[in-house]
Amino acid sequence: MQYVVGVAVVAVLVGVPAFVLWRLVRGRRELGTSPAERATFETLHTASLAGPPLRAGLTAEGAEKASRHLRTLLGSSALAITDSERLLVYDGAGDHHAGEAFAHARATLKDGRTQVLDLDCPLLECPVRHAVVVPLTTDDRVVGTLAAYGPHASAGLVRAAQEVAGWVDSQLELAELDRSRTLLMEAEVRALRAQISPHFIYNSLTTIASFVRTDPERARELLLEFADFTRYSFRRHGEFTTLAEELRSIDRYLILERARFGDQLQVTLRIAPEVLPVAVPFLCLQPLVENAVRHGLESKDGVGRITIIAEDAGAECGISVEDDGLGMDPDRLRRILAGDITPAGGVGLANVDERLRQVYGDEYGLVVETAPGAGTKVNVRLPKYHPGVSAR
Repeated sequence: MQYVVGVAVVAVLVGVPAFVLWRLVRGRRELGTSPAERATFETLHTASLAGPPLRAGLTAEGAEKASRHLRTLLGSSALAITDSERLLVYDGAGDHHAGEAFAHARATLKDGRTQVLDLDCPLLECPVRHAVVVPLTTDDRVVGTLAAYGPHASAGLVRAAQEVAGWVDSQLELAELDRSRTLLMEAEVRALRAQISPHFIYNSLTTIASFVRTDPERARELLLEFADFTRYSFRRHGEFTTLAEELRSIDRYLILERARFGDQLQVTLRIAPEVLPVAVPFLCLQPLVENAVRHGLESKDGVGRITIIAEDAGAECGISVEDDGLGMDPDRLRRILAGDITPAGGVGLANVDERLRQVYGDEYGLVVETAPGAGTKVNVRLPKYHPGVSAR
């Protein structure tokens, strides 16, 4: 049982076609030799090289990069990949057949069935005499084809082509999931901007206008800070930024809020320099600070204090945003984070929590300490390095 589980784990991690694993496992049982082990490694390595280009979707660039490795897995003389409209790549012998490759794929694109074709080639030395054309599918839709070309169309080649095509399908489905995740995160950031912008823009412009006559130079400085803040908040590129950039935007935000509240708003920052380059999801901290100002201090009498801490925690970065404001009922907070209720005028705690969980996993969601009259402390843990997370 342990041996079978081990093979299954390898299949999941590397994504090797089932027929290849079966052949390798059988060969290893029968031979148990060093050449069999080398063959196993080479097959797994070839599959690992073919996967990443396909994770961008069915594109000409990805197909071209993956085709040589897929042909090696199949052991075919040539290989062609099409999408639903055109040939993406032809790789291998008999490149004079490339012009016919999309025509070979038409029937499979139409009915989604595997086709075995006899090719009439006048060149005696050409090894391409038959083609096995199999569909590539995503969400049960035929999105393209994979064709294996060779001197024979054996049952083994048909089965191998179908297995490799199935593996390619899984890579394309992962690409769709990646694309959906990116679109979802972009939509969530847009929703967050919509929550932040109207309230903050109105208050900032009102504050700046109050200084135009009494202190024109201060009004000019605040207007520049406002312009820099909105430029950052509405930028259109990248899901991630550095902690340094996020904190710089927060500083601009607090400059504008201090101009509004005066000495009633006091801010303490303790930032460890070593965590400044850490990549973080765009707009993941600024909403926490705005939430502290709006819900923690706006309705409080007297001075309000906010403390922002970012510290080195080994492989992670620990961040907290704390206020001594009104706090809230923990049960209500749980319902907000679960998305069951949305506080009036709320700045998306649930939005930030969801994005952190999507990127890093459920163990990296927000941890909030609060109670009525006791203020609120929001804790964030972020790994310093995480696959797919980088500030470009």
